[in-house]
Amino acid sequence: MSTAIRYFTDEQVAKAVADGLRKRGIDVLTVAQAKLLGATDEELLSFVRSEQRVLITQDQDFLRLAANASNHPGIVYAPQGSSIGELVRMLDLLYQISNMEQLSGRVESI
Repeated sequence: MSTAIRYFTDEQVAKAVADGLRKRGIDVLTVAQAKLLGATDEELLSFVRSEQRVLITQDQDFLRLAANASNHPGIVYAPQGSSIGELVRMLDLLYQISNMEQLSGRVESI
């Protein structure tokens, strides 16, 4: 049985992205809600591993971290300057066509 994607947004991603995803019925947790503001990238990766959430980030540092470790539930990278509406649409599409098992250990750029 496939598991629906559960997202986690880091500090780089606007709160409005999480709000837009929630309006579409998607499970998303923000770094602020998790009380992890100011956490290191390694701490955030540890958190998403333990909570089995796909990390949404606009921080290129995670691309370097992911290159050295595939034991994460998935990372979605969106370049800086992407509009909130575009991010919500692309993340919703990914949610509809994929699942946690398919994203495990992968990095998706949107």
